[in-house]
Amino acid sequence: MPELKRLHADHTSAVLAFELANRAYFAASVSDRGDAFFDQFTDRFNALMAEQEAGICAFYVLVAEDGSVLGRFNLIDIEDHTAELGYRVAQRVAGRGVATATVRELCRLAAGRHGLRTLRAAAARQNTASQKVLTKAEFVPVGPADPAHLGGKPGTWYQRELVLPPYGTFLPGGPLQEPGGHH
Repeated sequence: MPELKRLHADHTSAVLAFELANRAYFAASVSDRGDAFFDQFTDRFNALMAEQEAGICAFYVLVAEDGSVLGRFNLIDIEDHTAELGYRVAQRVAGRGVATATVRELCRLAAGRHGLRTLRAAAARQNTASQKVLTKAEFVPVGPADPAHLGGKPGTWYQRELVLPPYGTFLPGGPLQEPGGHH
């Protein structure tokens, strides 16, 4: 059974393999990351790890039983109990509910582990799969997204208000919630 794990330095080669194997698939719905992304992958990965360590972002990977990465799920620009959600799943698991289930799980982690109250995500108009994932995961459209944010493509911002778990609830990998929902 696939497991959602916090991104760790040990995931470097599996994440690169995931990105390379799915490059053409991703480019069909979002802007291609370009050759420079792959040429500088190790440096970029290390920068992500530094951002995560600083608490600016939280990165997760959905890992299959064989250790391969099935998806990336990111909480970006964490500030004032709000973050932007970004995600991508491998073509081999697309259309099977994997993205929706994992986005729902990440919403629980965002509230319980990271103390977030609001998540936002942008989806390009032509990316109907991503729109469906967000809608099924209880995000609602809140307005147009700047095409510059979506690689020059028009789109929509979606938002979900998160509910913090009740006091005393233990979340795997996270602390108990303090009174008032703060850690």
